[in-house]
Amino acid sequence: MVMPTTRRAALLGGALLATPALAQDFPTRPVRMLVTWPPGGTTDILARQFQPRLAALLGQPVVVENRGGASGAIGAAEMARMNTDGHAFGMVTSTVISAALLTRQPYDPVRDLAPIINLARVANILVVHPSLPVRNVPDLIALARAQPGRLTFGSPGIGSAVHISGEMFKLSAQVDMVHAPYRGGGPALADLVSGHIQLMFGNASSTLPFVRDGSLRAIAVTSATRAPYLPNVPTVAEQGLPGFAIEEWYACLGPAGMNPRAVERINAAFNTVIAEPAERARLLEMGAEVVGGTAEEFGRFYRAEVEKIAAVVRDARIRVE
Repeated sequence: MVMPTTRRAALLGGALLATPALAQDFPTRPVRMLVTWPPGGTTDILARQFQPRLAALLGQPVVVENRGGASGAIGAAEMARMNTDGHAFGMVTSTVISAALLTRQPYDPVRDLAPIINLARVANILVVHPSLPVRNVPDLIALARAQPGRLTFGSPGIGSAVHISGEMFKLSAQVDMVHAPYRGGGPALADLVSGHIQLMFGNASSTLPFVRDGSLRAIAVTSATRAPYLPNVPTVAEQGLPGFAIEEWYACLGPAGMNPRAVERINAAFNTVIAEPAERARLLEMGAEVVGGTAEEFGRFYRAEVEKIAAVVRDARIRVE
């Protein structure tokens, strides 16, 4: 949940008033920020967007490195092996959880990684091709039940947040739809716009332009509350599936046992950056809402997300092909 402005302001102001010992102990040399996706994607763009301000606040250079592959699992496995002194941490997406559950990468998302901060959340938008005769979620459920196995939803790949959203919808609505995994969100959206597939639970950042130009019809958002950039589009939960809520999020994690003083300092610096009006505006333009908060708050949220996503993977019997 996004914190109220007054509460966030109080947190940010207090978090930066670190003790002299804290300021002296960390950092003492350049800080490495590992991005678990290739260059050019949203996670990489955010990391490089935050990099200059983060370096200024920490008083040391921040070096961004990319370790893509296996939906973020390769980079996450490397994060789990990092030195725990805090001079290296990672920026991830929510796929860090499903990737751990679906691949053979040697890390456990709870046991081997330490939450630092949840930076932003991005709702997925349930979009359909304009030719599909549905205007809302009840329409879609009725059509899917009338034509079991005939509707196809696309995703950037197995285990992606977009895929998990679709499988969660299938379980909640008790419908049979076919998953079509692509090698990235771009090809999936291209096939949806051209009518080769019928629907998608698309990431807001990449899907919004197609909604705004009328190429796709938005019938719901997957978040618990309506998205500020699509205020007239109701949530899935509002349309007959109470409790349905899933979002993609961008966050920072470190290795288990990471120096708590370093966690606090990095958390405080990021909270300051994402509270700045210019950064908040840039995130919102990308379809992302600022979250922020303490490492403890993120830890509670993160563990709940692991349980939720693990249940979807188990109940939907998702396997890597």
